[in-house]
Amino acid sequence: MNYLSFIAFSSGIAISTQAAMNSQLGSLLKNPLLATCIAFGTSVIFTLLAVMIYTKEFPSFDTMKGVPVYLWITGGLLSAFAVSMFYFLIPQMGIGPMMSFALTGQLIAAVIASHYGWFDLPVKLITPDKSIGVIALLLGVVLINVE
Repeated sequence: MNYLSFIAFSSGIAISTQAAMNSQLGSLLKNPLLATCIAFGTSVIFTLLAVMIYTKEFPSFDTMKGVPVYLWITGGLLSAFAVSMFYFLIPQMGIGPMMSFALTGQLIAAVIASHYGWFDLPVKLITPDKSIGVIALLLGVVLINVE
């Protein structure tokens, strides 16, 4: 496993851990949307600190003006939806089943987006091996969720 794979793997652990912890916060507060707001508020603080420490040059106004409006809004909207649903669903489904379905959705969307090169992604065609992998993933989700 190279260092990029390790970072990706560690990020997955972080997502599961934060989802479980913030879901608990939402349950204790009896409000998963408030837990989402707190999580994003904390994220803003830490992200702004990182930006201030690591950003050497900010984009120009012209560069920022050239970014389509939907890119300024849609990512945050989708993030808020996904994270809120995580915090809502985990206490009801459990983290294993919820994450298995969420990761399946992520991977299927990622394979399709890569196949077509959406959002300027490098094109990675769906091959027979990838198709078998997606089928194996779906089988795994079924097996994970068998009671």
